[in-house]
Amino acid sequence: MSLHPSLAAVRHAVRRGLADLEPGARLVVACSGGADSLALASATVNEARQQGWYVIGATVDHGLQEGSAEHAERVVAQLVTLGVDETVSARASVQAPGLGPEAAARAGRYALLDQIRERFEAEAVLLGHTLDDQAETVLMGLARGSGGRAIAGMRREFEHYRRPLLDVAHADTVTACQVEGLQTWDDPHNLDPAFTRVRVRRRVLPVLEEELGPGVTEALGRTADLLRGDMELLDEYAAQAGAEATVEAGLSLDVLARLAPPIRTRVLRAAAVEAGAPAGETFHQHVLAVDALVTAWHGQKWVDLPGHVRASRRDGVLRFDRVTGTDRG
Repeated sequence: MSLHPSLAAVRHAVRRGLADLEPGARLVVACSGGADSLALASATVNEARQQGWYVIGATVDHGLQEGSAEHAERVVAQLVTLGVDETVSARASVQAPGLGPEAAARAGRYALLDQIRERFEAEAVLLGHTLDDQAETVLMGLARGSGGRAIAGMRREFEHYRRPLLDVAHADTVTACQVEGLQTWDDPHNLDPAFTRVRVRRRVLPVLEEELGPGVTEALGRTADLLRGDMELLDEYAAQAGAEATVEAGLSLDVLARLAPPIRTRVLRAAAVEAGAPAGETFHQHVLAVDALVTAWHGQKWVDLPGHVRASRRDGVLRFDRVTGTDRG
């Protein structure tokens, strides 16, 4: 008897995305209880039986909604039913000065997942982002004029994280869960039009599909794949240039001035993020303002960046310093 196409799509994506892992590898599957992460957990457990992997199901409670602790318990129970080898549930801190609510929740979630991976000595943490998430990310990047980095979308792999389902439609994860009889949870935040991503998902993408024809979501995902290699190569060049520009107190203005603009702006952004500016809140206009300290300096004192980071030039060096609220006057 053949598998349902949606279930086959999810399992094939997991098999392909984890093909390099050796038998006995330990994996953490981040699971919220939604269709995407539950389908991922189920497919990973299925593949683990054949590959000899040890699967840890992890759920993070952000404590942002009433009854979140009880929901986390239900997710853990479902993970046990799926057959994971071990489960863990943890409460994330969303108190992150200088970050917005979504960014703070994301930072807290990743911090906890990092701790869980280290605790279990896992080789990878699996995230349930799908093709729909990727298309939304690309579309928002286009709308904000955020440049190639944003249009390249979410990475399939970074550090110890992997996103095996980036080629799988959300509709397939929903159907896969229905086929397997899994009870999924719809996060109320995913229905709240106050969030830009929700409006893109529920209003903008359907209009594009209707007006431009089917396949827009797939085309946006393909665009991300085509750009990502280019962006990663430029980032490698920028990392080399940044190392050459680095001096004791910051970055050499002379070296920065000689760099090509696409490389220099990457170096500046990386330096700002390393100093504490949140990557998700450090936009192109911030980087351009810092770049003006290098290429169009007319005596301006400094540039204040998100995360209480200040860029300034002094004695031939571009500095990135953390400042307190009283210092920002």
